Amino acid sequence: MEKLNCWEFKKCERQPGGKKVHELGVCPSSIEKKLNGVHEGKNGGRACWVIAGTFCGGEQQGSFVNKYANCIKCDFYKLVLDEEGKNFLFSGALLNKLRHQD
Repeated sequence: MEKLNCWEFKKCERQPGGKKVHELGVCPSSIEKKLNGVHEGKNGGRACWVIAGTFCGGEQQGSFVNKYANCIKCDFYKLVLDEEGKNFLFSGALLNKLRHQD
């Protein structure tokens, strides 16, 4: 079974070509290439909780520090955590990928 990316699970339509891009813009998770393949997702689609500027719950979420408390309550975060099990990459490792990879 193919694993869902956040924009597919949440049906936000903010991925490139999505129905709400003209209204709300492209979500940073859908274009963050440094996390491509993490948890078998496309770009940052299965690590959205570490990407600044995502638009969840009807409002822009800001930086990792500002949004993480909300993200760990999210049904999508819990799904990825459950699907990945022992292979789940925790936020520190993901943030490190964002900082150090070109």
